[in-house]
Amino acid sequence: MKQLVLVLGAKGQLGEAMAIALAQHHEVVGWGRSDLDLNEPKTAVSRIAALCPDVVINCAAYNDVDGAQAQPEEALAVNAWAVRTLARASNDLDATFVHYSTDFVFDGVSERPYREDDEPNPRGTYAVSKLLGEWFAAEVPRHYVLRVESLFGGSNARSTIDKMLTAIQASQEVRAFADRTVSPSYVDDVVTATVALVDGGRPWGLYHCVNTGWTTWATLAREVAKLAERPDARIADVPMAQSGLAAPRPKFAALSNAKLAMAGIEMPTWQDALARYVTRVRNEQNW
Repeated sequence: MKQLVLVLGAKGQLGEAMAIALAQHHEVVGWGRSDLDLNEPKTAVSRIAALCPDVVINCAAYNDVDGAQAQPEEALAVNAWAVRTLARASNDLDATFVHYSTDFVFDGVSERPYREDDEPNPRGTYAVSKLLGEWFAAEVPRHYVLRVESLFGGSNARSTIDKMLTAIQASQEVRAFADRTVSPSYVDDVVTATVALVDGGRPWGLYHCVNTGWTTWATLAREVAKLAERPDARIADVPMAQSGLAAPRPKFAALSNAKLAMAGIEMPTWQDALARYVTRVRNEQNW
């Protein structure tokens, strides 16, 4: 059934890809930060009500993990209070609300991939702001909260993996954590999973939407070099303790996507996703 879908953050890495994919079967309105001021809740709710979307998808986020330590007000405004506003608007319209969160809500001390029913324990301002956003989003009866991690791909590619590939192609050294474990998320696969949830009537709730498996950043960097056919790539293993970063990172941040699979949505492995992404970039840039 064709629906009216409002995508917030439609000019960003995930939002743009989401709007393009959904437009194939739905009427899509994409708004960026300049189109809707979520710092004015009453006005924002009124504007969304006037549009009357069936689905609200929030791809907007404050993603500067270290910057959030110095600018907590800005991080909370985007990742928490703005989500509260969108949740209220969705509630008023009985709309489906889709929101994205992060692996940072966990402390990283687990020895197995985190599940949706594991207790969050955020460390740092960014992590706290994202967990608050989850709680506000969950107040909408028809909600999907999707935790993504190490997002890469899309036309507005600015992630760590995107930067790794650019550096390797430029024969620059890549410094990568050897002791931080992640489950990367390819934009294309996150979009596919989101569309399947929204269009397929899957159970509402919280899902981990990551590619299957996990890896360290250093191992991932070497896989990027291999796929880019750059055996001469310089990959330097860096321990997190020597990073000097302002905000703490969860060391073991692998996420289990078993719940998503139980809903009938199988996520490809991170190796498969990375190979598809590098192939796409190679074709676009005509290596």
